[in-house]
Order: sequence, then C-alpha cells, then structure tokens
Amino acid sequence: MPHFTVHISETALDRKAEEGLIRGLADAVGSVYGEQFGRLAAVDLVGIPQQRRGIGGTPTDLTAPNITLSLREAAYRHPDVPDAPARLITAITDAVAGVLGEQVRHQVAVGLLAVPEGRSGIGGQVA
Repeated sequence: MPHFTVHISETALDRKAEEGLIRGLADAVGSVYGEQFGRLAAVDLVGIPQQRRGIGGTPTDLTAPNITLSLREAAYRHPDVPDAPARLITAITDAVAGVLGEQVRHQVAVGLLAVPEGRSGIGGQVA
C-alpha cells in the first residue's frame, strides 16, 4: 500500500488544501501505477506550527512541503513502469503545486522510501 506522510506548515492547511492534497497525492501515485493503485494510497498530513519550522538553521514561514512516499522496493523498479521514481517525483510535485499554487513548487521536497520484501505487513501478516 502506498503511504504518504506530508510535513507542511500548518498555516497552509485548510479544508480545501487538505482535501486537495489527499486527493491529489492519491491521483499522483495512480497516474504512475494505475487508478486502482491510487485508491489504496494512504495520506497523513502533519501540520507544523510556524514557530516550529526552520530551514538551514533559520525559522521560516515558507510552506515547504516535505513529502515521503513509502512503497515496497520492487514498485520502484517494476518492469511495466519505466522511470517510476522520476515519474513519481514529478507527479507528486505537480499535485502539490496544483493545490497550493505554483509559488510552492520550488519548495516541495519528495523522498521515496523503499520497503524491502518481507519487511511490511497488513493485519498482522507479513506481506
């Protein structure tokens, strides 16, 4: 199951942004792996209070979304999905900019985590 964790300035989040990010990120992963895969995407939005956010050792009021996508390792090198990591990073960044505006595009940081086979599970079963 694709799982997104988004750390973002709390001031950027309102009902419209929350719904847009959740839908947009699910659609982004679906655009790479197929719509049915996007329906499995979990998205956690973590709002960070302005006074608790800094970049380069300095407090900032930038939106600065930091997005982590966790997937099984094999998904990043699936033979039916060439260039999956690059496609995911582009689709994720486009989704965030589409919701929050183009001015945040250069602030979007995306990390792709690869979970090795046998190191994840659902419902108490190793998957």
